Amino acid sequence: MRKIRVLLFSEGFGTGHTQAAYALAEGLKRKNPNIQCRVIELGNFLNPTVGPLILSAYRKTVSVRPRLVGLLYRSQYKKSLNRLTRLALHRIFYAQAAQVINQLKPDVIICTHPFPNAVVSRLKRQGLNVPLYTLITDYDAHGTWVNSEVDEYLVSTPQVKQLLIQREISPEYIHVTGIPVHPKFWDQVNKEQLRTELKLSNMPTVLIMGGGWGLVFNKDLLRKLASRANDIQLVFCMGQNEKLVCSMRENPLFRHPNIHVLGYRKDIHKLMDVSDLLITKPGGMTCTEGAAKAIPMLFYEPIPGQEEENCLFFVNEGFGEVLDSPEVVDKWLDLLSNRYDTVVNYRRELLRSRLPYLDPDNCAVQVLGMLSHVEEDDYSDVVHPVG
Repeated sequence: MRKIRVLLFSEGFGTGHTQAAYALAEGLKRKNPNIQCRVIELGNFLNPTVGPLILSAYRKTVSVRPRLVGLLYRSQYKKSLNRLTRLALHRIFYAQAAQVINQLKPDVIICTHPFPNAVVSRLKRQGLNVPLYTLITDYDAHGTWVNSEVDEYLVSTPQVKQLLIQREISPEYIHVTGIPVHPKFWDQVNKEQLRTELKLSNMPTVLIMGGGWGLVFNKDLLRKLASRANDIQLVFCMGQNEKLVCSMRENPLFRHPNIHVLGYRKDIHKLMDVSDLLITKPGGMTCTEGAAKAIPMLFYEPIPGQEEENCLFFVNEGFGEVLDSPEVVDKWLDLLSNRYDTVVNYRRELLRSRLPYLDPDNCAVQVLGMLSHVEEDDYSDVVHPVG
């Protein structure tokens, strides 16, 4: 039996899109070793010089002018990418996309970002005969995700499915899979043993994450957290912001045996396992990983747009609160210090009452079922050259 070839296209506008692609790829391979997956950030792959410059500009805009990002998100909320924009994307950044597809000969293409999704849709209109699945990696459905050429939509919640139905997409093509998380987040482990492995103390622990880009937290919040280091262990994970990591490590405020300042890590699943509270920006992937680990979350300054929607969903589902006042963080730090069993029981209840589409392996299971039909149809020899 030949392997089923799955090609996953993403982009690096935020780390969550590509993380979702890799998570689904690893989940599929764990469930069925007969699945062969390839993940590509298409724009960076095709334009290794220009692509990183555009991503850097986007990153700076998100960091410095988040309200502008929110304004753009809302102004285009109900609109798909127009024909001119798709053409420009294709000619400037994705002109060789068809050659990549023809070379790899996938049975299915799964897009975790709207840009490659629009490009593959355009190629399908021109004759490409490969099923296209769109995995929406937030708890909202922006219009840029929507294309008539998409064969199946994979969405996070029933609410997002309803938003797509309102945009006249047939319900039979919309699957509530949840957002995939890497298999490393599927399992629960022994917290005490893992703390020993990570050289952390066995005490109430707060994980503070600045996202993959290491966004900066309010100085008053950092001082408040550091002031509680005698009875609460603090693990700061600042992503790829090496300048911030160095600055914090040199700051006397964070020179305490119970404070740990980390940069980019590949073992976030372990850090979530050993922690009792997560303070984070509400990115779709981080929130979903936190839900998989059933860790209470405090959401810090959501960027207007999809982060606000992510935040709203997880607050409504009882996974945490918006960190919008000093009283919120004080409450949780006091619980950890004085009523630790309350936090432990809260986490246990989150795990027990988790919704089906927040089960960490749910997306891989559903997609695997869909791929069984692809195997029957066998699209392997119908990837035609596209101009």
